[in-house]
Parts: sequence; C-alpha cells; structure tokens
Amino acid sequence: MPHKTKYIFVTGGVTSSLGKGIISSSLAKLLQSRGYSVTIQKLDPYINVDPGTLNPYEHGECFVTEDGAETDLDLGHYERFLNVHTTQANNVTTGRIYQSVINKERRGEYLGKTVQVIPHITDEIKRRIKLVGTKQKLDVVITEIGGTVGDIESLPYIEAVRQLKYELGQSNSAFIHLTLVPYLAASGELKTKPTQHSVKVLLENGIQPDVLVLRTEHSLTDDIRKKVALFCNVNLNAVIESIDVSTIYEVPLLMLKEKLDITVLQKLDLPLGTTPELKAWKQFISKLKEPKSKVKVGLVGKYIELPDAYKSIMEALVHAGATNQCKVEINPIHSEEIDASNVAEKLGGLNGILVAPGFGHRGIEGKILAVQYAREKNIPFFGICLGMQCSVIEFSRNVLGYADANSTEMTRNTTHPVIDLMEDQKGISDKGGTMRLGAYPCTVAEGSKALAAYKLPDIQERHRHRYELNNAYLDDLQSKGMKATGINPDTGLVEIVEISNHPWFIGVQFHPEYKSTVVNPHPLFVDFVKAAKQNAAKS
Repeated sequence: MPHKTKYIFVTGGVTSSLGKGIISSSLAKLLQSRGYSVTIQKLDPYINVDPGTLNPYEHGECFVTEDGAETDLDLGHYERFLNVHTTQANNVTTGRIYQSVINKERRGEYLGKTVQVIPHITDEIKRRIKLVGTKQKLDVVITEIGGTVGDIESLPYIEAVRQLKYELGQSNSAFIHLTLVPYLAASGELKTKPTQHSVKVLLENGIQPDVLVLRTEHSLTDDIRKKVALFCNVNLNAVIESIDVSTIYEVPLLMLKEKLDITVLQKLDLPLGTTPELKAWKQFISKLKEPKSKVKVGLVGKYIELPDAYKSIMEALVHAGATNQCKVEINPIHSEEIDASNVAEKLGGLNGILVAPGFGHRGIEGKILAVQYAREKNIPFFGICLGMQCSVIEFSRNVLGYADANSTEMTRNTTHPVIDLMEDQKGISDKGGTMRLGAYPCTVAEGSKALAAYKLPDIQERHRHRYELNNAYLDDLQSKGMKATGINPDTGLVEIVEISNHPWFIGVQFHPEYKSTVVNPHPLFVDFVKAAKQNAAKS
C-alpha cells in the first residue's frame, strides 16, 4: 500500500499573535511522542518571496534552515519543539506562489489559458502543501495558515485547504481553529461571541472546524465549553482550553491534559499509540522553573524594542539556563544608546555580554564599545555574526593599533578592512536570498574553548551573512592573542575567534542559536551561560 500522509490545518481568528505556531508545535510534539513522524509547514500570506528582506521590526527574526532557506520565525519554534530540521518546503509565501505561477505562465505551461486565482494559484498552494509530506513520507503534516481568517490575503489559502479537504477524504484531514475568548473585567465575564463570529467567517468560506482551541486568561467553565460547542457545531471534547502559562514550553503538557492529540487522532482515524511520557520535557521545565542560581546577561542589539527580533537567541539562552539550572535574566541594551561616557553604566553589573547579529552601520559603534568593555573587564563575551565582526574590529583598533579598522559594510574606504565582502558576493545587487545561507562545515582547533564546548572537532553551523574576516589580517590578530579557532575546511574562511588570555571570549561568524532545541541545547550557549554563572559567583 502507498504511504498515506494525513494533514492538519491550523487557522486563527479574532486577532493575530494568538500562538498558532506554539499550538501547532505542541500538537506535533505530542503526536511525535506517540510514535508518528510529523512536520509543520507555515503558509505566510505576505507577498514578499521570503522574510529575508524584511526589517526585523516588521516581522521579527528571519530563521534560517539547514538547507539555506530564509523563513518565518515560527519554523524556529517547530525545530525547538520537535528537534528535527525543517527545509525550504516548510515555509510558503504568497510571493513564492505567485512567482512560481507567473514563471510557468511565461514558459507557456498553461497553454495560453487565462491564469486565475482559482484554479492556478490554489493548485500551486495545494501542490506545495502536499510536497513536504510526500517528499519525506511523513505520517502527519501540520499546516499553519498565517494571519487571521477574514483577511483578504488569506483567502486563497483558505480556499485551497477547503478543496484539499474533499480531495484527501474526510478521515485524512482535520481543521483546528484557534481563537480568543476575551475577559471583560467590568462584568467579570469571558465572552464567546468573538469566537462564534470567527467560526461563522470560516463557515462562509466553506470550512467547518473540527477542533476549537480557545486562548484565555481564565479557566473555561463547563457552561462556556458547552455554549461554544453548540453554537460552533463541534463536539464538546473538541473545545480545547489554552490558558496563559509562564513559559511556552508548558503548552504541550497543557494540550496533553486537554487531550488535543487524542481528539485529532480520532478525527484522522489513527491509532492512539503510546501515551506520551515527555520525561525529558518535564525535566527541562522543572529545571527552568526551579533554578538554583541567577545570571544577568546583556543582549546588545539594535532591534531590542521587539523581542521577536532575537527570538532564537533568547530561546537558546533559556535552554542553556535550564541546562545550568540557572535563571538567565536577559537585559536588552540598545547599541545606539551606548557611548564612551555611559558604557560602564549601561554594562556594569552584567555577568555576561552577548553582542547580537544585524546589518548596516546603525548602532555599530555601540556594539564595538560593548566588546571593548567585555574584553577589558574580563566579562564572558559571546559575539554572533556581526557581533563576531565587531570583536575583530575592536581588537584591531585597540590592540593592533589600527585606529580606522572597520568593515567595508560600514566604511568602504577604510585603510584597514579587517572585515570585507566575500569574493562571491562582489557584484551582487539583489538583496533576497543572495547571502551565504544554510549549513557549512567548520573544523574546531585543539585546545580551544570552542572545542571544550562542542567536544567535536568537526561541526556544521548555519550562516546568514555577506561579510567575512579578512584573512590578510589573520597573522596580525593571532600574534596579539585573537586566535582563529574555527576554520571552514573548504574555503579557509574564519568561523570562530577566541581571545587566549580571557576567561571566555568567543565570536562566531555563524548563527548557533538556530540549532538550539529543548532536547539539544546549543553547546556554545550552554558554555557561555556556565562562564557567566562562574563570573557571577566571583562577585
């Protein structure tokens, strides 16, 4: 018999940012724990081809997959929960759909027919939805539709999954609708009317949800559940409470208690399998909620007003903190607000300093000052991507004595371009998808702190950048104590730098945060938090 993949479609109503990605990830975790092979796919309604060209203020961080796709940050949640890699196929945008259809039309593949939303756009959406399941021969694919039901942008996706419902067959698909049940403090009531209206909009588009997940600040009474079930035409056991919790990692346990996985498996006519134990997951939450110590880590960046801009870094610090049984208190510090007169005031009292990635010259001098402070005060320092490049610039200026050392990204005519554009990036004018993206190999040097953390000499890490350490300055840097301890074996490019006579000073050209998960916290983050913890114990 050919492998049959089942599909779960997750939509949202009432308001955005209810946590469809977390609910999807939690359900996937439970199904995975029951023995099913699962992945999650995100359908994004915006017309950008991918989030790679979006400002972090617009859409939060851009997550990068192992195969080099620039994707929505929800894919980070999927990987952190499931501990499996996602791919290019796991994130689909309207821009990509239309680009594909228009390219086919230009090649004459539609044989001169009028190209329309139905069937051409919806057919392409359906093809992309099924692609990820058939390619990997998965048991279940959870497809999250971005935006809110009723949005103009979402209509083609809603129509496509409506068609798929009948093409796949009744027992091969399930629809989960996530809505908000607001609490009116004045009357002391939870109100179900927004949910009723949201389901009505879904019904007008030809979809009857099988399961309703209700986000709420207060527990749902039996009467509210019965009312929602009656008015929205779903079974009582399919009305699921998703109450606010202190950490997103508690949501799978909440969904287990609410039997969301059982309800969905029954709808899909699948055996229940083994009851999830989630032993490692529960241990992680126990460590997270009962830390034995606390450290203060300064996150120096230029998008700190929006926490989602550094989502993977923040979650990697959470994973590392739990591993060290230590609460990581993250202090976001805007690099534009750091100058020579206030650097000690801004960074004083921190046990560790992390200089975040980014693009462009804005806030760069503040980052360089933060590096200098961490280096001179022997505070554990972690530089990621641009943060690593700032550490090279700072060292070149203040230790090597090259006063105008800089990156050619910031100053094209610097006489000491210690950070320069990669050869294969010169002459590229397009911005989208043209950087060094995805996983590349790295050989870690013996005797380095990086090797002590990784415990492996050969690693692979994900990249998203155009500029590199200029190897013409490598001998100068190494002679004064900044060692290249990670090298790409194929290109000779520097991936990791360390300062020998510093308690913990590591800069990496790649993005280790993308690979940190609950089950496998990233070793560099774990070691960084450990160093910060040791630093805190001294003070």
